[in-house]
Amino acid sequence: MGDPVAEYSSRLQQQEQEIHSLTAEIESLKNPQSLGLSSHLDGLREENAKLKYRLNILKRSLQEERSQCSKTMMNINQRLQEIFGEAIREAWPDLENPPLAVTPNQQAKFGDYQCNSAMAMAQVMMKSKGLKVNPREIAEKIQQNIPDNELIEKTEIAGPGFKILHAVCHRAHVVVDFSSPNIAKEMHVGHLRSTIIGDSMCRLFEFLGYDVLRLNHVGDWGTQFGMLIAHLQDKFPNYLTVSPPIGDLQAFYKESKKRFDEEEDFKKRAYQCVVKLQSKDPAFIKGWNLICDVSRNEFQKVYNCLDIQIIERGESFYQEKMIAVVKEFEAKGLVEMDEGRKIVFAPGQQIPLTVVKSDGGYTYDTSDLAALRQRLFDEKADIIIYVTDSGQGTHFQVVFAAAQMIGWYDPKVTRVEHAGFGVVLGEDKKKFKTRSGDTVRLMDLLDEGLKRSMDKLKEKDRDKVLSTEELTKAQHSVAFGCIKYADLSHNRINDYVFSFDKMLDDRGNTAAYLLYAFTRIRSIARLANIDEVALRKAAETTDVLLQHDKEWKLGKCLIRFPEILQKILDDLLLHTLCDYLYELATTFTEFYDSCYCIEKDRQTGEVVKVNMWRMLLCDATAAIMAKGFDILGINPVSRM
Repeated sequence: MGDPVAEYSSRLQQQEQEIHSLTAEIESLKNPQSLGLSSHLDGLREENAKLKYRLNILKRSLQEERSQCSKTMMNINQRLQEIFGEAIREAWPDLENPPLAVTPNQQAKFGDYQCNSAMAMAQVMMKSKGLKVNPREIAEKIQQNIPDNELIEKTEIAGPGFKILHAVCHRAHVVVDFSSPNIAKEMHVGHLRSTIIGDSMCRLFEFLGYDVLRLNHVGDWGTQFGMLIAHLQDKFPNYLTVSPPIGDLQAFYKESKKRFDEEEDFKKRAYQCVVKLQSKDPAFIKGWNLICDVSRNEFQKVYNCLDIQIIERGESFYQEKMIAVVKEFEAKGLVEMDEGRKIVFAPGQQIPLTVVKSDGGYTYDTSDLAALRQRLFDEKADIIIYVTDSGQGTHFQVVFAAAQMIGWYDPKVTRVEHAGFGVVLGEDKKKFKTRSGDTVRLMDLLDEGLKRSMDKLKEKDRDKVLSTEELTKAQHSVAFGCIKYADLSHNRINDYVFSFDKMLDDRGNTAAYLLYAFTRIRSIARLANIDEVALRKAAETTDVLLQHDKEWKLGKCLIRFPEILQKILDDLLLHTLCDYLYELATTFTEFYDSCYCIEKDRQTGEVVKVNMWRMLLCDATAAIMAKGFDILGINPVSRM
């Protein structure tokens, strides 16, 4: 690319010429003042200039994405932080780790972004060097040292009293606790919701540059394992030397539970097995590991289908840490005795936490406290998100309050949050079950999705135009994309009705509609015989013109993408992104129907003209849709 300043000057001249031309046209009208067009024209000029400038930023972002072959689009906020970081280092080379805070501006009339480092730097200088410096002077010095760059049109210093947002100077660490099935039990639709929502949150944080730890807090410890190991000993007595062929762990669990409830001798032996397991007896640890491995293999089938990456760290991981947690609460005088139990009351909470049962055992309260402490102190997490059903909201509220009471974290500095969700309902509006009333097995659900997806594709005769490989890819894309999107497109706080018919409908706000729309947009460049190289070259040389009202509408929709992501980062409500992608797809359709991207000869059908700025709008739309799909965990295909 050439000199960005020269390029901007050239664009400015072009825009001035356009304005002069437009002015001449309006002056040729009879009595323009009487038409009330003057003030409206000024507004349009200003908005046109701003929008063109911002669209060219987007265009360069897309070009940088291609040239670096990176996974993500250039992060404008991150680039601005680099620019202001350089300015601050240039102005104060001796200042160690200066605060850097660049955020989107909430009020567009004050600019697109704001740098709020001046006040924080004044405080740092006062504390570290004893220097009293006016924040405005700091702001002026930062402004003077801003390097030449491709993004900033102009900077202005705000008056005193503007809000300061402190940004952490390291890459923020995020822990997301999601999925969390129980060993030896089937994953059900509640786990499906937690898995889909949690994965999408992780993808959002990862896309925005956070360091993310994806944790699967599985239930892999407790009384039920004594029961399972005792049954294992009876059914497969040689399990220590020959791997037991447990085909259906759910049936195995039901058998052992029936014996536990009905046979007193078996029940006693089950409790003895628990004691042996807790004392780390090798034979019992081996049996425990065998059972856990069978479950993990079943879980992994679901995760493979849904393309989920997750690290298992079950309740067993925190067993030793729970002893230290109880001692810490006791040492600070925060534990009370209640009928043999050790309980903790947190400020403002009606329900206490039971940290030790009357029999000396630990509880979910203890393990969740130990897990939270480990994430805060060992992982050094800045953000911790728990993705479980809303019914656990009160429990986490008490755990968080107890952690704050003992001084583990300050909620003003560290974000610890429960992202709850509603239940999945069947089409009868009752809790989602099989006809026999059993829990729906997730693998059965996913297999049914694959079957219906293929039926839908064949109904559209796609099997006649796609290769076998393309058809299979489309089948998986539609099936799993629709299941994910149906969940994520609803406000997670509410219950939602699971319906294959609705989610596979290619009309309305569904993954099926968006996936078809995406493949159509991607095919436009192919129809025009424009390859990636040509698009890249056009991005360097072509200004995006916004002369038609549908071009304007699409342009405005495109530049809202960063705002949408910022909103979701704040409230963790992913349906906002689904709504945006649907709006973008429908806005694009309006644009494409009204604005010729490719003009063909009516007789021969040959391409006679390509409107390159419109092709760049097509490319930008497809790129943003692809990023949106990636955050939602949906894998689009090039042909469908």
